[in-house]
Amino acid sequence: MVIISKIEHWTENLELIRPYRIAYETISSVENHFVLLETDEGAFGIGSASPSPEVTGESIEDCQAALDDNLDSLLLNHDIEHWKHLCHQIQISMSKTPAARAACDIALHDLAAKLVELPLVELLGQVHHSMPTSITIGIQSIEESLAEAEEYLGRGFRILKLKTGVSWEADVECLQKIREKVGRDVKIRVDANQGYSAGEYEKFSDQTNWLDIELVEQALPATSDKKMLDLPERIRMRSVADESLVNEEDAARLAQSPRAFGIFNIKLMKCGGITPALQIAHMAEKAGIDLMWGCNDESIVSITAALHAAFSSSATKYLDLDGSLDLAKDVVKDGFFLENGKMELTANPGLGVNLI
Repeated sequence: MVIISKIEHWTENLELIRPYRIAYETISSVENHFVLLETDEGAFGIGSASPSPEVTGESIEDCQAALDDNLDSLLLNHDIEHWKHLCHQIQISMSKTPAARAACDIALHDLAAKLVELPLVELLGQVHHSMPTSITIGIQSIEESLAEAEEYLGRGFRILKLKTGVSWEADVECLQKIREKVGRDVKIRVDANQGYSAGEYEKFSDQTNWLDIELVEQALPATSDKKMLDLPERIRMRSVADESLVNEEDAARLAQSPRAFGIFNIKLMKCGGITPALQIAHMAEKAGIDLMWGCNDESIVSITAALHAAFSSSATKYLDLDGSLDLAKDVVKDGFFLENGKMELTANPGLGVNLI
């Protein structure tokens, strides 16, 4: 038996190096909540939560309250060798706070892999070893977007994701300028953050068809999934379900034919951690749906956790795991290598992160 003998959790305000704008707000900092589990043998596992009322349906206060109420009763003095059962109990007991669940679930996975002295991805079953991630350009002027695109290309990134959704006409103009600037060897993705109507999205798609946009995340509001079905299949198959895909129930619904989306975006914060994320991934594999793994502004802890999960699924085709790159500070380091936009995990046990 290896007993969880000590639990800590706390909030950190993580300022961004570069504030950015999306369709409904400007973001300059993010509050993440951390969970640290320690065993009677001195090992530790760490997890993190990035709650957001718009994304996870919970505030930082909701997240902290859920952990205050449940952590000790669910995990303290329990045997980590029963980690899968503990992960299941967390999903049941904190059903309304997915980011809080994610923090606990990630910490348990980190600790479980360390006990068998394996990187988590090997415990889960590694499929991929390296993959490029996109890097995000927020909503701003065309001149600012062009300058940021040039900066990212200089840092080795070859996949740019542009936030859009305020005006489809202005978005088309900006994307045209970006494509002219970066050439055809750079991939461009779009995240509309629910900013278009069905008619606007079809016009946007028609007018950007020649720009080779790789995919478009959540163009319509999450309440408009049925309207997605009115769009041509060529548009739907490169469309990504993000806010429409929160949990396993959504995945099961969206996997049915006819499909409103050709790609699923899994975020650990939305679904509640690695455990439900892999259940969604399994559904996607069976249905032949490609996976994109996304994030909020998050600590290296949860970004690394998402990368371990992503690399254990054969359905994984896209990474959008740049959420820790603009943090001015963090509580851990390491976890993954990033070179010329490509992400690769370390060979260290568990998540492979180290406390600063």
